[in-house]
Amino acid sequence: MFTALKKKETYTKYFASLKYALYCITHPLDGFWDLTHEKRGSIAAANTILIITVMTKLAKLYFTGFMINTVYWPEINIFLHIAAIVFPLALFCVGNWGLTTLFDGKGRLPQIYMATCYAFTPYPLLQIPLILVSNVVTAEEAQLYHTLSTVSLVWAAALIVAAMIQIHEYSVSKTVFFLIASLFAMLVIVFVLLLFFSMITQGLSYFVSIYRELSFR
Repeated sequence: MFTALKKKETYTKYFASLKYALYCITHPLDGFWDLTHEKRGSIAAANTILIITVMTKLAKLYFTGFMINTVYWPEINIFLHIAAIVFPLALFCVGNWGLTTLFDGKGRLPQIYMATCYAFTPYPLLQIPLILVSNVVTAEEAQLYHTLSTVSLVWAAALIVAAMIQIHEYSVSKTVFFLIASLFAMLVIVFVLLLFFSMITQGLSYFVSIYRELSFR
């Protein structure tokens, strides 16, 4: 009985935190403040929004009408499209957290991740209806589709700015500066990762060549 009540309470909190994303996208300043400071959000809900966003991206490739998007599905690498969302997200969260920690930013890494995922909400919210509409629009109406598609991206970007303002308790100008700086930090992280894997590859190749030489002798 106790276990059932505990599970029910957990699911209730989860769905409440997931539903709270709708409040965040319409009341971003208040929403993102309460999301982290009043603990109205959850990592579980953030993960769900991220999964829905990724699935929407894949559905957009497959189900968008041919008048809007022509894709030869057998040539599509699903994992690359998933990585195109997940990898930049991870880089952004780490880069933003690393920089803001040095300059009195209040946000912690889980909070940055959670708020960023919540900011993705407009993407599936607008793109899913657009996927359906894309199969019935004419060439003349395609411009409206592209406009609304762009709105979903701009809306999400604006929400990320609002989220970082509330999480780190920065001014607007300082937040924008550190968002731009985070982009450069992402490039630095990618460079370090490439350098690291290059060194590992060269090291493994060296030991493999030594092993082969010794085995031939």
